[in-house]
Amino acid sequence: MAKHETPLLDQLESGPWPSFVSDLKQQAEVRAKNEEGVEFQIPQDCVDDLLGVLELSFKHGRTHWKHGGIVGVFGYGGGVIGRYCDQPKMFPGVEHFHTMRVAQPAGKYYTTDYLRTLTKLWDFRGSGVTNMHGATGDIILLGTTTPQLEEVFWTMTHDMNQDLGGSGSNLRTPADCLGQSRCEYACYDTQALVHFLTNEYQDELHRPAFPYKFKFKFDGCPNGCVASIARSDMSFIGTWKDNIRIDQDAVNKYVENDAAYPANAGAHKGRDWGPFDLEKEVLALCPTKCMKFENKKLAIDDANCTRCMHCINVMPKALKVGKDTGCSILVGAKAPILDGAQMGSLLVPFVEVNADNDYEAITEVIENIWDWWMEEGKNRERLGELIMRQGFQKLLEVTGIEAIPQHVAYPRSNPYIFWKEDEVEGGWDRDVDEYRKHHLR
Repeated sequence: MAKHETPLLDQLESGPWPSFVSDLKQQAEVRAKNEEGVEFQIPQDCVDDLLGVLELSFKHGRTHWKHGGIVGVFGYGGGVIGRYCDQPKMFPGVEHFHTMRVAQPAGKYYTTDYLRTLTKLWDFRGSGVTNMHGATGDIILLGTTTPQLEEVFWTMTHDMNQDLGGSGSNLRTPADCLGQSRCEYACYDTQALVHFLTNEYQDELHRPAFPYKFKFKFDGCPNGCVASIARSDMSFIGTWKDNIRIDQDAVNKYVENDAAYPANAGAHKGRDWGPFDLEKEVLALCPTKCMKFENKKLAIDDANCTRCMHCINVMPKALKVGKDTGCSILVGAKAPILDGAQMGSLLVPFVEVNADNDYEAITEVIENIWDWWMEEGKNRERLGELIMRQGFQKLLEVTGIEAIPQHVAYPRSNPYIFWKEDEVEGGWDRDVDEYRKHHLR
């Protein structure tokens, strides 16, 4: 029997979609019955009280969670998010209800044994409520008390070989797509790069020293299954330098509507979309109109191809990514309330992703950016906001990257050009002296 009446939350169960309210009620009932006889280390009715405080927030139109404050595990500045209820007498089960971020494995591959061990631990020392996965990518363990934090951390690190994720003004847990482990489109090994950078920058993950949070995300190809271009301060998107590979026979199979060559790899199976139309479904939708089909041959002007992947997605048996693969690096994506959302801007058009040299070309870019951001960034200023404040040209200077046309978002609107002293032939002082000599009396 539920402790709290929740008429407002009950409405969220009435729609056609699965409801988190139903899940929480189910978990509250499981804890109340406790058929497995678990010796809970936090209040048995914590999930019931969680529903109660959420109902009260809906009723009052404001949150009843206080500022998180400082709480964590010894030696780590990140990984634990403090949560305290401002109605502890009314909801004692969630008086403190801290969240723990757990570093997810690359590609989010798990064994069933691992998941059973983790959920058993959280049932014992937490609420049993999880979020698989949070926006950053971590496994989110929702709700435990302060005395249990070190206990959970000890068990994870010593018995499960598992680390906490990032939180606070530090490097957040890197997140990637499945990459070459499952996807034919992947242009580099996303999982290998994630694993390397996670180990390389452990201090940055756990000991906050940045002006604000910093996120890496890795897409194996331009399809962007992780949406890294919109969700990370530094985005790695797989790409290729050479031409799209074309199988002309397969192209004609698509044009002839061969049953063995369904458009979009058969993703629309079950719907009658009519016969495949190459002109309508591929050529006309190319953003740069760099494709043409004449005399049963498909031609692509690769110099003008933006690698949007649309044609490859529609005809995967006929078109494949090039062989000279690597990744592009974009920077500055953010979604703050005041300035509005901003996509990442291209910084490095192409870099080889090569583990043989410990990814030196990538770590050099990362560390140059961090040095600048940590020196110049204001408190709680994301990298993208610093770039907006000081300019993309400044970013190019600190990274030692030469300006190229791909860095230009739009033509300049300011007619003035400002020169640095070392860029003026003969030096600034000499020019000023000459001016004074001839023009000033």
